[in-house]
Amino acid sequence: MAATPEGYMSGFGNDFETEALPGALPVGQNSPQRCAYGLYAEQLSGSPFTAPRGLNERSWLYRLRPSVRHTGRFDKVDLPHWKSAPCIVEHDRPIGQYRWSPVPIPDASLTFVAGVRTMTTAGDVNTQTGMSTHLYFVTASMFDDYFYNADGELLIAPQQGALAFVTEFGRIGIAPGEICVIPRGVKFRVELVAGAARGYMCENYGAKFTLPNRGPIGANCLANARDFKTPVAAFEDREATSRMTVKWCGKFYACEIGHSPLDVVAWHGNYAPYKYDLRAFSPIGAILFDHPDPSIFSVLTAPSGEEGTANVDFVIFPERWQVAEHSFRPPWYHMNIMSEFMGLIYGQYDAKPQGFTPGAMSLHNCMLPHGPDAQAFARASQARLEPEKLTKTLAFMFETRFPQRLTDYAATLETLQEDYADCWAGLEKRFNGKP
Repeated sequence: MAATPEGYMSGFGNDFETEALPGALPVGQNSPQRCAYGLYAEQLSGSPFTAPRGLNERSWLYRLRPSVRHTGRFDKVDLPHWKSAPCIVEHDRPIGQYRWSPVPIPDASLTFVAGVRTMTTAGDVNTQTGMSTHLYFVTASMFDDYFYNADGELLIAPQQGALAFVTEFGRIGIAPGEICVIPRGVKFRVELVAGAARGYMCENYGAKFTLPNRGPIGANCLANARDFKTPVAAFEDREATSRMTVKWCGKFYACEIGHSPLDVVAWHGNYAPYKYDLRAFSPIGAILFDHPDPSIFSVLTAPSGEEGTANVDFVIFPERWQVAEHSFRPPWYHMNIMSEFMGLIYGQYDAKPQGFTPGAMSLHNCMLPHGPDAQAFARASQARLEPEKLTKTLAFMFETRFPQRLTDYAATLETLQEDYADCWAGLEKRFNGKP
C-alpha cells in the first residue's frame, strides 16, 4: 500500500490523533495487549519522561513493524559536506562580516541527504547545544532510501523548487515561502516535485523549536498556532531492499533493511513534524516612530537554559507596511550578542538593495558590527516618510547566542563576496558641528 496524498491537521503542539485505517487507534489506552490489525504499539519521546506536563512531548505510533526492525548492522558512511559542531578548522579566513552570492545547483545526482552542504556550526552536538546552518541541493528523489537525525531537529526553508517529505507520520509538501520542521528521531525520505531544488536548513541541537512568548503583544499576531499543519496518518506497506541512514553524534551510519520504515498506520500525540506558510505570519511594527528590535519578527524559538536567550531563533522579514514618522526605517547599525546567518528566499531586502539576491546568504557573528549599506542609508535618510508597503520580499535569519564558525566549504566557496565590506565604504563622517 502506498502512502496516501498529503493531508493536514491544524495547530502547534496539539495532542493529535489520526488513523489511516478505521479502528487502528486504540481507545482508552496506549498499549493494549493486542492492537487492531495486528499492529505494534511504539512510543517516540521527544523529551525526558519526567519533563513538566507543558513540556512533555511524545507520540504513540501503531505500525506494521517496531523500529527495532527498521535498523540492522550499521556501517559507517561518509557524507563529507555535512558537518557538526564543534567543527573548528584552520582556514585562512579572519573574523569579519561575510556574504555569499547564490550557489548554483550542482549537475551531479544528489538526494536530499547527499546534497547537504554545511556553512556554519555553533555549540556542541555532543552536549546538545547550538546549531548548524546548511544549504541543500536536490536533483534526485530518495527511493528505498530513508534517514533520521538523532542529533537534532531540522528546519527546512526552500528557496527554489518544491519538495515532498514523506515521513512516518504522513506526507508534507513544501515550496518557497513555506517551511517544515522534522523532529529529532523521525524517519523520512524526500521526493522532488518538479525539477531540482535548493534551499536553506537549520539543524537545531538544543531544545526543540516552539512559539515565542508574546509578552505585552498579547494573544494574537506573529505566528499563530492554528496556521501550523501536522500531517494525517499515511503508511507504506512496501517490501523491498532499502537503506536506512542515521546521523548520530555528528557521524553517519547506514544499514540495509527489507522494507519501508514508513509503516505507521495510526498515531496520536504532540511530537510530530509540521509545516508553516510564512505568508501567514502577522507582523507588527512601529506605528508612530522608531524601529523595534528584530525579535518582533520571530516565528520560532529554541530556548536555552538562560531565560530570554535562544539557542536558535528563526526570524523572518516578510511583506509589511512601514509607517514610522521622523525615523530611520531600515534596521539600524548594531552590534549584538547573537550571531546571525541570513538568507533571502525571494525579492529584495530593504537594508541591502545590492549584492544580496535570492539564494544568497550572509553571516554577521556576535559583536561584529553591521547594518544598512551606504546606498540604503542614503536613500532612507532622504526618503519622504509616507506609508510604504514592502512587497514580494521574504528574508530570514537563523540566529544563535553561540559563535558560528565557518566550515571549509563556506570559506572556500567561489561565490564568497570578497568585497562585501566595501558596501559600507561610502559611510563617511557626516558631522558638521550643527544641531
